[in-house]
Amino acid sequence: MTTARASPVTLEPAPERADAACELRAVSKVYYKPDGSVMVEALKGVDLVIRRGEYVAIMGPSGSGKSTLLTLLGCLDRPTGGQFLVGGRDVRAMSDEELSVFRGRTIGFVFQSFNLIAQHSILENVGVPLFYQNVPPADRHRRAAEMLDLVGLGDRVHHRPMELSGGQQQRAAIARALVTNPLILLADEPTGNLDSATGQSILALFDRLHEQGMTVIMVTHDPAIGDRARRVVRLRDGLVEVDRMNPPRAATVA
Repeated sequence: MTTARASPVTLEPAPERADAACELRAVSKVYYKPDGSVMVEALKGVDLVIRRGEYVAIMGPSGSGKSTLLTLLGCLDRPTGGQFLVGGRDVRAMSDEELSVFRGRTIGFVFQSFNLIAQHSILENVGVPLFYQNVPPADRHRRAAEMLDLVGLGDRVHHRPMELSGGQQQRAAIARALVTNPLILLADEPTGNLDSATGQSILALFDRLHEQGMTVIMVTHDPAIGDRARRVVRLRDGLVEVDRMNPPRAATVA
């Protein structure tokens, strides 16, 4: 890779919080027109706590605010009002540079499209987040290989994305999301481009990661996927309409 490396940014340690991975306190998000008038009020004072180790499905109809909530949970945007804490850190108080570094260290992203670099092996793809954290190549490759082994691709490390099936590419994307040991694994419709059987195998992988203690937040429109999570948060018109726990599931067989 020839991409220039940014200078390291030092972040102050987060205050200790016993159980909250993230917390929204009266969070609002307003989008404005160029003339300054309100175009849409996407979130209208959301209160939500997601604890470490939870498996939460975020659901809701089109226009409910779930896509906006996704961008906030992923630290891709900031709330207009209220307070948003991730790992005890106030996102609104961070500079753009601090937020970028914090996001890279704290949030692992898995999306519907795999977003793998076609020219690189999956080992190199999984190591990309560590490259931007200035991790030495030997450590980067070791950690990437460990994550690929975790998701069942230990024998495919030198393959390029187009040499893999869709399910294998999504597994590689999950490994890439995990390689920084994030606080939160954030997934947006991660089975949307997969057939039903392959999608079930990916969801089983999320189940195992949750059972191992990972905090998983999945945005989905599929009620069957929502039922698979431990907790469902349903939005409507920018507010939390439903926040319920699902019955416990039987442990997933590895």
